[in-house]
Amino acid sequence: MTNLILSIAIATASLTSCNNNNATDTKQTEVKNDTPVTSAVQKVADTTVTPTTATFPVKEILASYLQLKNALTKDNGKEAATAGNAIVATLATVDMKSISAAQMKSYMDIADDLKENAEHIGANAGKLDHQREHFVMLSKDITDLIKTFGNGGQTLYKDFCPMANDGKGAVWISEMKEIKNPYFGKAMATCGSVKETIQ
Repeated sequence: MTNLILSIAIATASLTSCNNNNATDTKQTEVKNDTPVTSAVQKVADTTVTPTTATFPVKEILASYLQLKNALTKDNGKEAATAGNAIVATLATVDMKSISAAQMKSYMDIADDLKENAEHIGANAGKLDHQREHFVMLSKDITDLIKTFGNGGQTLYKDFCPMANDGKGAVWISEMKEIKNPYFGKAMATCGSVKETIQ
């Protein structure tokens, strides 16, 4: 891209110096060549100043989280582990340069916890109780992630179960309005309520 800008600048300088003998020609050349140069520089500027949220993989993280949540509603620890590992893999692809300064602080506050909780869920396919303990914290991290990077263009629901987390209550994010509780699975599938619609 730098080579393209240098080539355009050299071509412009050459054309201008070649036409210096005739003031009218110089003016026409400058007007004719100013537009492509400005246009090329604008294109470079446009490609460098892209919205940072466009490159952050929020959609992929949310897709894996929702897969994990749905697996826990069905008491399927193996599928939950697969989704937990997918979150870890996606977090490894995050380009820190793509995160704005404003987003960086929020992301750094949750990144390690998000990864650690997803790793625990991924490593404990046969231990639903352990996975659900980490899902409490993972869901808080995902809620914060959505506040920072958005909802990936989909309507989501923040649900709450008052009996989860040893009676302290816990939230989770869902893609459906219908309550399907990941903390108790089939035993108490409809325990909970929608607290917020995220659009």
